[in-house]
Amino acid sequence: MKRILYIIGLLIPVITFGQSEKVFVIADSTLAEQWTTLGKDWRYQKGDHKEWADPAFDDSSWKELSQNNLNMPDGKHAIANRGEIAWFRKHIKADSNLNKVIVLNILQLGASEIYLDGKLIHQLGKLSSDLEKVVSYNPIGQLLEFPLEKGKEQILAVRYLSTQYKFPIYSPVNGYLRLALTNLSNTNSSDMIKNYYLIFNRDFIDNYYIALGIAILMFIIFSSFFIFFPNERINGYFATAAFFLILSDIGIIYNQDSTTGDPYWIQYCADYCVIIAFTIILYCLYRILEKPLDIIFKIIAFLGLITLVGYLLYEPDILSPVWVILSFFATIRIAVKSRHKNKIGSMLFMASSVLSLLFWVIYILGTLGLIKIQVISYIPFAFMVMPVTLAIYLGYSFGKRSQELRLNLEKVQKLSKEKESILSLQNETLETQVQERTASLNRSIEDLKSIQSQLIQSEKMASLGELTAGIAHEIQNPLNFVNNFSEVSIELIEEVKSEKLKAQSERDEELETEMLEDISQNLQKIAHHGKRADSIVKGMLQHSRTSTGEKQPTSLNTLADEFLKLSYHGLRAKDKSFNAELIANFDETLPLVNVVQQDIGRVLLNLFNNAFYAAQERRKLEGEGFKARIEVSTKSISPMLSPNSTPPPGGGGIIITVRDNGSGIPDAIKDKIMQPFFTTKPTGEGTGLGLSLSYDIIKAYGGELKVETKDGEGSIFSIILPVNN
Repeated sequence: MKRILYIIGLLIPVITFGQSEKVFVIADSTLAEQWTTLGKDWRYQKGDHKEWADPAFDDSSWKELSQNNLNMPDGKHAIANRGEIAWFRKHIKADSNLNKVIVLNILQLGASEIYLDGKLIHQLGKLSSDLEKVVSYNPIGQLLEFPLEKGKEQILAVRYLSTQYKFPIYSPVNGYLRLALTNLSNTNSSDMIKNYYLIFNRDFIDNYYIALGIAILMFIIFSSFFIFFPNERINGYFATAAFFLILSDIGIIYNQDSTTGDPYWIQYCADYCVIIAFTIILYCLYRILEKPLDIIFKIIAFLGLITLVGYLLYEPDILSPVWVILSFFATIRIAVKSRHKNKIGSMLFMASSVLSLLFWVIYILGTLGLIKIQVISYIPFAFMVMPVTLAIYLGYSFGKRSQELRLNLEKVQKLSKEKESILSLQNETLETQVQERTASLNRSIEDLKSIQSQLIQSEKMASLGELTAGIAHEIQNPLNFVNNFSEVSIELIEEVKSEKLKAQSERDEELETEMLEDISQNLQKIAHHGKRADSIVKGMLQHSRTSTGEKQPTSLNTLADEFLKLSYHGLRAKDKSFNAELIANFDETLPLVNVVQQDIGRVLLNLFNNAFYAAQERRKLEGEGFKARIEVSTKSISPMLSPNSTPPPGGGGIIITVRDNGSGIPDAIKDKIMQPFFTTKPTGEGTGLGLSLSYDIIKAYGGELKVETKDGEGSIFSIILPVNN
């Protein structure tokens, strides 16, 4: 029995000591110079029951943990995943001699309720089993009251719901929950050790505000440079990079100040802007150092895209620095290559790259826990080293160019003074030469006018020649009839005479009568074809005589038909092997139009000649299998019925269309065909004035001359004449 009592006596102090070890005692000395994280001696249970806040509840069956992030007891696996609730309990006691007020600071990714001895002292957000109804709240920058009773052991219970964002999938801060205590006097201190959590957050934000101000200043300055000097595109590129840095800083500042959780899409966009900004900056460095965009730049840009996708898998705060480090290596590479060509630029960019590279290496090693140095609060400045260096160099380049321009201006002014006397003498000489050349030019202009008049007359004579050839061909047909019927009539008269000489008994009076009737019919036909030849000759004289300029009511159908045949027969007179299908679609209801027949006839003849020439040239290219086709049509038009042409003045008009199936007009020369002296015909076959004169004639009537063509498919020329011209 005594042995049992001895054993019990020994176990009681051990048990008491063990239990006291589980109680976190807060004294003035505990919080004297620092924030203390409540990261040890917790018990936790996944689930949700309100009685777990009761201090009388037995939590001995719960699991124990000691971790700053209460939601990750082993530092890797979360207790409560997204949308799940977990409870944490801890024994805590305020020393009876505690004199200072205790405050609580909480960092969380979710919502929580803080209980002290079963009493709810803080509700941070709103918890619900329905994730859509949960309201996240992150009071990282706030001081919360912590009303401990002195000398009394109390139960601190935390009901927590994780609202960890879905991305990145592999995040080291899954469902973060951290509680820290200090006394109120420490929170009023500006000392980093005493007031780490608040001072660090404040300094971190302040540094980003400084970086934001620098980025805005650079954006304004270099945007202004680009606006006033648009040829300096490098300023525009850099202003664009500064704009994305501004967006990145604003996103990070918003995240740090946000109390409604840490929305990942804002963090994603901020890091996305960093990638874009530094890609543009790297492009600017290539431009400044006059290096072509090589495979290294393309790889860096491609890795930037890969990094953006990687943000969905792993922490952007790690991936962004890794990508930026690669871009710094690329910068160092091109800086080394350009050290002989651009010494100052290469030295500046190399120095800033090495400095930035050193910082990011330290940051990554510290984040991974390989070294104890933490430089996270200086990240805003680290991101600005390269942009500021680039801005300095651009400013230096601008100043250098300005100085060079000023020196060049001084040289020009000096040279201008030296040359002023020489220029005055040269001016007198030039004035004399100008007068002489002006007189020479005047003579040349007069000569050109004379030559132009001769060319115009030549064009008219050429048209007259074409017309004459057609008329000669037309006259040949009635002359043939006259000759044939004359010969037949002579033979019939001889036969009648022979019948008259026969004896009365041998004469055939019926035959004589029949032959006399044949002679009479032949004479009528001779008279008919003679009149036809006479009308052709009169028409030729009418069209060939000099125009009086008097307008006469004219049938455009008759005029078009007549000149179509004359043009065709004129070409046939030159080339007997040429044949063409002539298609005439005339609107018989067309009114008479007051025009000068010689003018409109000349226009029609030019268009018909060009159409036959185009068809003939295509026949030469494609051989005898090609069938030339020329179509001429007329119709009335009005403003309501002319969707493809401008309605003529007066509200109505007539359109004459000449269509051919020649080779068409290439687009390269389509705009030139109406210009004087422009021709596609071989030298000696055309003056280049036909279409130009035709255009001027139609324009003088208040009409239009249009062309629609497609290379290899033919052309359509349209004459639009107003009725009331």
